[in-house]
Amino acid sequence: MATMKYALPVEQTGWKVADNSGEVHFTWDYDKSREKLLHLYDKGKRRQWDAQVRIDWDLAVDFTNPLGTPEDGVPIYGSRIWEKMNQKEREEVKYHLSSWQFSQFLHGEQGALICASKIVQNVPDIDSKYYAATQVMDEARHVEVYSTYLKKLGLAYPINPSLRSILDDVISDSRWDITYLGMQVLIEGLALAAFGLIRTFSTNELATSLTAYVMQDEARHVAFGRNALKDYYPQLTEAEREEREEFCAEAIMIMRDRFLAHEVWDNLNVDTKEAVDFVTNSEGQIAFRSLLFMRIVPVLRDIGLFGKKMRDTFEKIGVMGFASIDLDEVMAEDEQFADDIDKRRISDIEDAITAGQD
Repeated sequence: MATMKYALPVEQTGWKVADNSGEVHFTWDYDKSREKLLHLYDKGKRRQWDAQVRIDWDLAVDFTNPLGTPEDGVPIYGSRIWEKMNQKEREEVKYHLSSWQFSQFLHGEQGALICASKIVQNVPDIDSKYYAATQVMDEARHVEVYSTYLKKLGLAYPINPSLRSILDDVISDSRWDITYLGMQVLIEGLALAAFGLIRTFSTNELATSLTAYVMQDEARHVAFGRNALKDYYPQLTEAEREEREEFCAEAIMIMRDRFLAHEVWDNLNVDTKEAVDFVTNSEGQIAFRSLLFMRIVPVLRDIGLFGKKMRDTFEKIGVMGFASIDLDEVMAEDEQFADDIDKRRISDIEDAITAGQD
C-alpha cells in the first residue's frame, strides 16, 4: 500500500483539546495503522445490521417463563422461599428476573454507547478511531434491541448499583485506556458470558436470536480492546500497570455481586436478605458467577495485566482455570452462532415459499 507524503511532520500538526472527560486527540497521521485493527474496522463495516429487519419481533414470548429456561436455573431454586411459593408466584419470579436481567443489558449497552463515542474522541490513533466509530453504531443498535424487547415484556428495572458504580468510574476517568479496559474488557467481557448462558439455555426463539446477534458484535468489541491494549500496556511502567490491575481487581469484586438481584427480591416482597444469602452460597450460583469471568481472565492475561494482584484475585474467586482458554476459538464461536441462526431463518423462509408454490 502506498504511503502518504506530508508537508510537515505529523508530530508538529496533531493537536489535543482538553474537556472534562479527558483530552480530545486530533491526529494528522492518517498513514500509521495496525493491520489487526483495520481488519476489525472492515469487519465492523460489513457486519452492520438493522434490528427491525434481522430480528422477527412477532415471535411469541411466554410471560410465565420469558426465556424458557428450566426451573433449576432460577437463582433461588431449592431455597425455603422457593419451596413456599405457588406456581403463579414462581412464574412471577421468572418474569421479573428476565426483565431485570435484560434491563441491566440495556443500561450496560447505553454505557457502552457513551464509552465508544468517548473512545473516538480520546484515543490517539486513527485506526482505533475508525473502529470505535463502527462500535458507536453497534451500541446504538443494541440499545434499540434491548429497549424494544423490554417494551415487549412490558416491565423494566433501573440500573443495578454495582453496574452503575463501574460505569461511573469508567466514564469519569480521563485516561483513554481505562475506558477501553473498563468497557471493552471488563463490562463487555462479563456481558458476553451472561449472553452466552442465555443463548445456550434459553428455549425462546426471540431471546436466543437477539442475544446471538448482539454477541456477534460484542465479540468484535472485546477483540478491539484486547488488540489495542496489548500494544499499549507494554509501554507503561510497572507502577502504571499495577494501578490498572488494582482497578480491575476492585471492579471484578463489584461485578461478581451484580447478579445477586437485590432489586428483584425487594420488588417481589420476599425476604431479600434470605434470598441474597441463598444466592450467594448456592453451589449452582457460585458456578454461574464463575462462568461470567471465562472471557475476562484470558483477555487480561493477553494484554499483560496478569501480575500478582490479578492472579490472587482470580484465585480468590476460583476462576484462574480460565487463563488457559483459547479466546480466539471462543470468539469465533460467538460470531458463527449468529450466522447459523441466519442460515436457518433463510432456509425456513425458502421452505415456506416452496410450500406456498406447491
